[in-house]
Amino acid sequence: MRSTNSKLRKTNIKLAALTFLLFTSNLMACKSSMEEDLAPADDVSSEAVVSANELGDEQALAGSFHLKDYTFKTVFDFPIGAAVVKERLEEPLYDKTLRKDFSRLSSESNFKFKSLHPEEDKYTFEKADAIVEYAKRNNMVVHGHTLVWSHDGTQPKWLLNHKGGAAEFDRLLKSHIQTVLKHFKGKVSSWDVVNEAIADNGEFKNSIWYRKLGREYFFKAFKYAHEADPNIKLFYNDYGQEFGGKKMRTIMALIEEAKQRGIPVHGMGFQLHTVLRITVSKITTNLALAASKGLLIHISEFDVSVKKNKPKTFILDDLLAREQGEKIKAIVKGYLQTVPKKQQFGITTWGVSDNDSYFNKAYPNRDHDYPLLFDKKYKAKRAYRGFIEAGLGR
Repeated sequence: MRSTNSKLRKTNIKLAALTFLLFTSNLMACKSSMEEDLAPADDVSSEAVVSANELGDEQALAGSFHLKDYTFKTVFDFPIGAAVVKERLEEPLYDKTLRKDFSRLSSESNFKFKSLHPEEDKYTFEKADAIVEYAKRNNMVVHGHTLVWSHDGTQPKWLLNHKGGAAEFDRLLKSHIQTVLKHFKGKVSSWDVVNEAIADNGEFKNSIWYRKLGREYFFKAFKYAHEADPNIKLFYNDYGQEFGGKKMRTIMALIEEAKQRGIPVHGMGFQLHTVLRITVSKITTNLALAASKGLLIHISEFDVSVKKNKPKTFILDDLLAREQGEKIKAIVKGYLQTVPKKQQFGITTWGVSDNDSYFNKAYPNRDHDYPLLFDKKYKAKRAYRGFIEAGLGR
C-alpha cells in the first residue's frame, strides 16, 4: 500500500511539474506577443515584421511578410510622390528616404508664382531647376505645383499692385504660364494649372485673378497651358472636394464646361489634408464621381493629422499610431478600389517626414502633429506600413 501511494505521489509531482512548465511557456509566449504588439511607433522601421496574427484571419491566409522586402516603388504601379523643398534635398536622411521609396516629386513652394516670378520682369528658376535635376538623377518624374494659386496672400506684391484692366491681366496670365511651361518643357510632365479657386459655398474665391478676369481666368489658364505644351497633363487642384456639396458640384461643372469649349482639363487633384475622424466612404464617393467623368485622379497633398483634442505638443503613442496607420490603409485601399486603374495618376504626400511637415514647420520642437509616413528621424511609422499593406491588398 505504501509503495502504491509513493508511486502516485511521484506521478502527481511529475504531472504538476509538466503543467507548470506548459503554463510558463504559454505565459512567456503571450508576454512576447504582447510586447511585440505594443512596440512604440518610433521603433517601427521599414524592416518591421508583420505577423499573420496582426493581419487577421482572412489576411493570415496570405502568410506573413517583411516590410523590408517592399518599397512604394515595388508595390505600386503608379508613382508615389512627395512634395519637397529644394534646400532639404541635400540632407542625408531626407535624400535617402526620397531615393528609396518615391518616384515622383512635387514642390511645396518652389514652383509657385511668387517663387518663380518675384518681379514683373524677373524670373527665378534656380530652386525649381534644382528639383528637376535631382529628379532626373534619380529617375523620378516631376509634377509642377502650381501655375495659378487663387489666393492673394500668395501673390507677389508687384502683381497685387499692378495697374490695368482685364486685357492687361490677361496678358500677364498668359505670359507667366507660357514662360514657365516653355522653360520646363520636356522636364515636367504634369501641372496643377489652377489651385484652390472655389470656396466651400461653390463660389469663386475673391482673388486678384477673379477680380480682374472673372470666372474666365479658370478657362484661360488651362487654354494657355495647353498651347504652351500640348504634351503635359493638366490638373485642377483643391481641398474639400471629398465632402461633395456645392464646392464639388461647381468644380465638376467647370471641368465639364471646359471640355465643351475644347479646353483640356485632364485630371483633378484631391489634396486630402485630412484627419482621423474622416469617413472614408465620403472620400470614395467623390473620387468615384470625378473618375466617372474620365478624369485622372491624383491624391496630391496627402497627410493625416492626429492633433485633434491634443495639447500644443504631445508624443505620438502606439494606439494613435495604429489608428493613423489603419486610416491611411483604408484611404489608399479606397483609392485603389474606386478609381479605375488607367485613371490612377498616383498619390503624393505633402512632405517627407513629420520633421518637415508643414503642420510642424513653424515650431522648433516638431512635436505638434505627426501627419506623415515617416517620423522625425525618417523611420517608417505604422502609417507607412498601412500604406504598403493597402498596396499589397492585405
